[in-house]
Amino acid sequence: MEERPAVDTSKFRMLHTMIRVFDLDKSIDFYTRHLGMKLLRRTDYESGRFTLAFVGYGDESANTVIELTHNWDQAEPYTIGSGYGHMAIGVPDIYATCAGMEAEGVKIPRPPGPMKHGGSVIAFIEDPDGYKVELIEKK
Repeated sequence: MEERPAVDTSKFRMLHTMIRVFDLDKSIDFYTRHLGMKLLRRTDYESGRFTLAFVGYGDESANTVIELTHNWDQAEPYTIGSGYGHMAIGVPDIYATCAGMEAEGVKIPRPPGPMKHGGSVIAFIEDPDGYKVELIEKK
């Protein structure tokens, strides 16, 4: 007998991933200029003293996006916890992409090249808050 889930999940989909950022304008610039995302919306919440900015490659109705949360009273940059891994973005020419980003001052802790154990050609870059973004070459 086949087990059925208690809830029908067939229409579920990923909406967004939220990260806290120290300098919102710097983060928006990084994701839009270096990764080609669009600023989809930005809202200030005066009573909560925070701003939410959503960036992504397309409208939220059909695409997963990133929510950048900026808490106005945060005095120090956030620390990256040990549980966070990375986001991954497909790019057509990883070597040219990384060369252009490096010329713009983007940190590239893992330069482009084949994975150690075979498979994809990857690189890792860092956003202004130190979050890792994996670039995967997709031709």
